[in-house]
Formats: sequence, structure tokens, C-alpha cells
Amino acid sequence: MITSISLNPSIDRTLTVEGFTPGGLNRVLSSSDVAAGKGINVALTVSALGLDSECIGFMYRDSASLFEKRLMVNSTAYDFIWYDGPARTNIKVFDRSASVVTELNESGRTCDDEGLKAMTDLVCSHAENSDYLILSGSLPPGCPDDYYRTLINAVDGLGCRCVLDADGDRLRLGLEARPFMIKPNRFELESMAGHSLDTLEAVRDAARKYIRMGVEVVAVSLGEDGAMILQGKEALYAKRLNIEVKSTVGAGDSMVAGLVAGFMAERPLEETFRMGMACATARCMTEGYRIIDRTVYKALMDMVVIERI
Repeated sequence: MITSISLNPSIDRTLTVEGFTPGGLNRVLSSSDVAAGKGINVALTVSALGLDSECIGFMYRDSASLFEKRLMVNSTAYDFIWYDGPARTNIKVFDRSASVVTELNESGRTCDDEGLKAMTDLVCSHAENSDYLILSGSLPPGCPDDYYRTLINAVDGLGCRCVLDADGDRLRLGLEARPFMIKPNRFELESMAGHSLDTLEAVRDAARKYIRMGVEVVAVSLGEDGAMILQGKEALYAKRLNIEVKSTVGAGDSMVAGLVAGFMAERPLEETFRMGMACATARCMTEGYRIIDRTVYKALMDMVVIERI
């Protein structure tokens, strides 16, 4: 079982306009609401790969039906701690003429100490039956920046491996608990290093610091430049595949899902990396918030070219 944690779920509301005018009147051509959040995205992608997947986290009764329907349709189990009211809404204004998206993201609903204690207990109860625990995304207001560290420490000894995909202090503090894998992007790695990383060798050397700290795997997404993964003394790099990009929403979450699927199957690092790259690429080839096509994903694996750095 792969368990994904969603502490700050969101409804992503996409508004399509023609020629967005800041400060002016913009007429909406179409709109759509989708249950989302990094933890939700990871869980759904794991299910799309044919693995047992579940999502646990905070949920809000006024918005629950949208989340429950999306998870159930995609055969993803869930277990939530409930609050009254609606989930946060992230507004994405898509200017069709310029192919540009403007994002307005809410911070989320404030959680309290009682809710955090209940969440820690819930995570521990699921960790006992999980092979991997994926902690990703933002934290709601009222949740301390070290909460991912708290959760990783809480499940220590319960038999699951922890994967951390966060930024800022959430990543820095979470690293202290030595998760099995982290997945920073180049910007996040540069922020922790305190300087720019302009070459693949510089990225590799910065990532190796966290291997020496006790993290077993470091996967770095490099956007247009592809991605890199390190484990032990191995450092592998893959260029981005030349495909028509239809959406980048959830690409990083899909990479995490593909990598964890490879580790679950005890594949060699190179094959696991192919799975992560193929999964992220399949997401980029998929319009909107649709789930990836497993047939496309499998075909892409043979196209990933990997080199040692």
C-alpha cells in the first residue's frame, strides 16, 4: 500500500478568458472545479499505475463530495479527519490568447492542536499497513513548519518508508528526520545551497549533501532540463522528452508516484528513474486534470535516455 498525505486540499477553479486585462473587466468563457492538492494528485496517479493507493488528510464537509467522487471513480481509498465548512479554492485564470495562467491561491483553513494530534494518530495507524508514506504539498495555517518532521519521526519503526516533497522550512526541517527520499526542484535545491546551480555537476554535488546526511534517494526535477536522481554513489540524469506539452499540472507529483512504484517493485535505480520520468511525461501529455493513460506511460519508458553524471 502507498499512502499519500493531503493536509491542505484545494478545489482548483480554472477560469478561461480571452485576453486577460489586469484591473479591467474580464468575461469568463468557461469554468471548471476539480478536487486537487499534491497529496490527492499523487494518490490518484499511484492508482492509475495499478497499485494499491490511499489518501489520508484533512477534509471539509461542504466540499467533500467533489473529492470523494474523484477518489472513488479512480479506485483510490481515503480516510479523513473532518472539519465543517469549505476547502480552500485556488483560482487559475487561463488567458487563451496568450496561453498564460495567472494563479490566486488561498492559504487554507486553520487547523488546531487537537486536529494535529488526531492527524498524527491517523498517519501512524495507516503507516503500520503501508510500504510508503508520501508527504507533499503546503501545510494549512496553524500547522507548524516542522510538522512533516513530526510525522516522519512518529512513524519511525512502523515499517514504512517516507518520501518528502516540500519546500522552504518544511523541507529543511523535514530533512532532520532523514526521510527515505526527497524530491526538490532546482529552485528549492538552490535555496538550500544558498547559491545558483548552473551545471548538472553543481546540481549533483548539492544533492549529494543530503545523501551524506542520511537521505537514501534524492530526485531533483529540473523543468525544461529534465531530472536527476541520486542513490548512494550513483547519480543519473535524463533529458526532458520532446513531446507536446498539454499541461504541467501535477507533473512533479506524477514523478513521485512513478519513482515510488519502481521502488515498490524493487527495480534497479535506472529502471525506477525511467518509471518516474515516463510518469511525469505522461502527465504533461494529458490535458487538464485527467488521469494519465497507463498505455502511454509504458510506451514512454523506452524513450527515456539516461546517462551517468
